[in-house]
Amino acid sequence: MRTFELPVSVGGTTIDRILGKQLVRTWEDDGIFQVAATAEQARITGEALAESRRFFAGSLPEKAKLVSDLTYSGYIASGEEVTAGEADYSEIFTVCPDIPLTDTRVTEGWPCHGPVPWPDDGYRTAMEAHLREVGEIGEKLLKLVALGLGVEIDRLTRLTRDGWHHMRVLRFPARSATTERGIGAHTDYGLLVIAAQDDVGGLFIRPPVPGEPRLRNWLPEESTAGMYQDEPPWHFVEPEPAVFTVFPGDILQFLTGGRLLSTPHKVRLGDRERYTLAYFHEPAFGVTVRPLAGGDESIHYGTHFTNMFTRCYPDRVTTKRIHEEGRMRLLSQ
Repeated sequence: MRTFELPVSVGGTTIDRILGKQLVRTWEDDGIFQVAATAEQARITGEALAESRRFFAGSLPEKAKLVSDLTYSGYIASGEEVTAGEADYSEIFTVCPDIPLTDTRVTEGWPCHGPVPWPDDGYRTAMEAHLREVGEIGEKLLKLVALGLGVEIDRLTRLTRDGWHHMRVLRFPARSATTERGIGAHTDYGLLVIAAQDDVGGLFIRPPVPGEPRLRNWLPEESTAGMYQDEPPWHFVEPEPAVFTVFPGDILQFLTGGRLLSTPHKVRLGDRERYTLAYFHEPAFGVTVRPLAGGDESIHYGTHFTNMFTRCYPDRVTTKRIHEEGRMRLLSQ
């Protein structure tokens, strides 16, 4: 797998343009690449993974208290998440934008908006530090990718001002005699995925296959959940220290008219438990995204995000409140 070192800043130089083209070409060929972490980024990521281990080692009753009926932030028990109608075995703490109860978006009943039910200050400090680091990486990558695609340097980062960036902090159990399924095959719903994993490994990705049709996961009738689950080629992503794994999501596929495809991936359980941090660098909740080449088709990001989460968590208290109170109506307005 190709690993790139990012510059301190991205200003549109000739070197930036060359690097941007290399990133785009690698995604077109492999569907994935790695970014080398600085020593400080590696330290901060290590602290976040350590806090994750400490949190997940707690009792289930204590973890289960950390659920909100306003936001999808908080604890998700193993088996609660569903891919293609089948339960996944990841245990998750999701961190969405931390929006206070006094914010007008919360008081007006916007779906998915509310405070994060943090377990404690130590956990919060570590996760927010990691979010800042990967957020900076995301902004650099979007500028470079824009240059690589031949559009204005800020064409993608304009979408991510006040972005709905969020993260899934995951624990996977060791495989058992009955299952090795961690997460079923799927593509991610957002713009850009930046992941850090420990040394156990378990991530598999499916690179672009020439001539093979790819579904538009943002359309309900074309869900990629379970797609290609057992169809080769699947490539194991070997865990390496001090790197971030980066691949495109559905929104980037939509923006580029399919030039950059959303990368299918899945997780198999290993011989011991595994921890990973999956960060999603996203457009703002209220942004309407249109293809770079123009056209009438569009995606309202907040509606798309809410649809994806209600689909993945049909029985969660957050989903029930969204439906019972008709909160999707605010997005249609």
